[in-house]
Amino acid sequence: MRLALFDDFRLGAVAIDGRSIVDVSCAIPGFHAGDPLGAGWWVRLCRDFAGLRAGLERAAAQGEAIALERVALRAPALNPTKIVACAANYAAHVAEMRDGIMERTSGRVDAALLDFDVFLKAPSALCGPNDRIVLPAGPLVDGKEIHHESELALVIGKRASRVARGDAFAHVLGYTIGLDITVRGHGDRTRRKSYDTFLPLGPWLTTADDVPEPQTLDIELRIDGVVRQRVNTSDMIVDIPGIVAYASAAMTLEPGDIVLTGAPPGVGAIRAGETVETSIGGLGSFAIRVAG
Repeated sequence: MRLALFDDFRLGAVAIDGRSIVDVSCAIPGFHAGDPLGAGWWVRLCRDFAGLRAGLERAAAQGEAIALERVALRAPALNPTKIVACAANYAAHVAEMRDGIMERTSGRVDAALLDFDVFLKAPSALCGPNDRIVLPAGPLVDGKEIHHESELALVIGKRASRVARGDAFAHVLGYTIGLDITVRGHGDRTRRKSYDTFLPLGPWLTTADDVPEPQTLDIELRIDGVVRQRVNTSDMIVDIPGIVAYASAAMTLEPGDIVLTGAPPGVGAIRAGETVETSIGGLGSFAIRVAG
C-alpha cells in the first residue's frame, strides 16, 4: 500500500499507477489535520498499521480519486522522535570520499569518517517533494560545498530496542526515498546535515509488504537530467537487518522514526536553480528545486 501526506497533512492512499490519490483520513481514529507537531494519529498508524489496513483499503475503494497533480505532497513522516542516518555504507562512496572529496572539501582525509556508523539528523530538516531545498547562506559564503545523497529510507513501525538481525524486518513499516543533503567540511555531522530542508522525503510511504526485496532496489539521482548517482541497494556494506540491529542496540527506535541507509557513490555539489530528481525502483520518484 502507498500512503501519502498531502495538502494540510491529510492522509491519502496512492493508486498503483501513481497518478491519483484518495483521502483516507476518515479511517484513522483520532485523525486531526493541520497539526503535524501533535500528530499522535501518525504514530498510531505506524504502530498499528496491520489492524488499520482493512479500514484504509475500504476508504480507498470508496473514496473519490483526486489527480495527484492537484495536491501538494508532504514528507511521508510527521514529527519523528529521531532520524537515524548511516555513514560509509557503500564501498564506492567510501573510496570517492577517501580519494578526493575529503581532501578537496576538508583539506585532509579523516579516517574515522570512513567507517560504518550511525548518527542523528534533526527532524526539523524534513521537507516534502513539493518544497525546495534552501541552501544556507553561511556555508556558501565560507566556500563550502553542499552535496546531494540519494538514499533508501526506512520508516519504523514496531518499537525496536536491541533487535536481533533475524527480527529486524518485523520492525519496519515501509520504505520511502530520502535526500540527505550535506555541507561538506569539518565539524559534527549532525550540524552539517540538519539545516532546514536538508531532508526531502517522498513521494510517499510504500508499506513493507509491497517491497518484498528491499535489498535489490535500484537508486538513481539526476541533476537537471544528468545522472549523478546510480546504485543498487544490494551494494550496501551493512544490510537493512544489520542497520536496524546496530542502531537499536544504541537507541530505541520508535514508531514513525526514520532510518536513512547511507549515501551511494556519485555525491556532488548542488547549486541554486538546479532540479534534483531521485528515484528508487518500486518506490517512485520526485523532483525538487534548489534555491539559494
